Amino acid sequence: MEFQVSHTTSYDYESGVTFCHNIATLKPKSILGQTLLEYELEISPEPAEISERLDFFGNTITRFSIQTHHTELKVTAKSKILRDYALQPDIEDSEIGKTITLETALSTLKANTPEHIDAKQFILESIFIAKISPEIKAYAEVSFKPDRPIFEAAYELMERIFTEFDFDSSFSTIATPLQEVMTEKKGVCQDFAQIAIACVRSIGLPARYVSGYIETLPPPGKIKLVGTDASHAWFSVYIPTFGWVDFDPTNNQIPKNQHITVSWGRDYYDVPPLKGVIYSTGKNKMSVAVDIRPAV
Repeated sequence: MEFQVSHTTSYDYESGVTFCHNIATLKPKSILGQTLLEYELEISPEPAEISERLDFFGNTITRFSIQTHHTELKVTAKSKILRDYALQPDIEDSEIGKTITLETALSTLKANTPEHIDAKQFILESIFIAKISPEIKAYAEVSFKPDRPIFEAAYELMERIFTEFDFDSSFSTIATPLQEVMTEKKGVCQDFAQIAIACVRSIGLPARYVSGYIETLPPPGKIKLVGTDASHAWFSVYIPTFGWVDFDPTNNQIPKNQHITVSWGRDYYDVPPLKGVIYSTGKNKMSVAVDIRPAV
């Protein structure tokens, strides 16, 4: 399937801005099963400086600065992506991948191969997933048993979060502590992904945060409105001898062709779509419009 994605972030500044420096993480990855066919980043006002590079996790980031007075910043990323899940190794067709137990995995991860070293950095504490509480660890241990296959346990964890947590866009912000999300059992996709990651890390396995998009369909008989989609997030678990496996607890499914991967990191802090610093006073207002639809 081919998708066209448009992601626009706009800032309106009450008192104007004299200088800003920003980092955009908006360019979708080209990975097995996903090919970036076209990409364009439009920035207004035009930046005085702009550069593109790969970050520590292999994500493409664009740094840019605007050094003239402006009252509005508008950043639009336009992408065309080809998704073919059939090209990816399918855990559900892999007897080895489906049978690796927690006990076997923890033993295997003791070997410091380059692949294991790279994966084990995703066991460590991160900015938004630090000091994992006994409550979160106990929640994880309901699913993860030493002699149980990791895939089966992670799938059940995904199902439990989907069933037991309420999606509530008014409850949390980026600054809401993870433990508060756990206690109240509500939040948004970023929260659910980070709860799952905390659970997986608490029992000693690598887990990473995946940022991207998901195709949404309008109700039957309704026309899909432009700009009403949103960024999405899910989590990925490393299973030794097989590799990384993605799980979407917001939608209770293994991500396939409807999911588009932009970036991954330890948690949301590593991969926000846009972040930066400004020289200004007064209030500012941000708005985001995302549109994902099959390419014509």
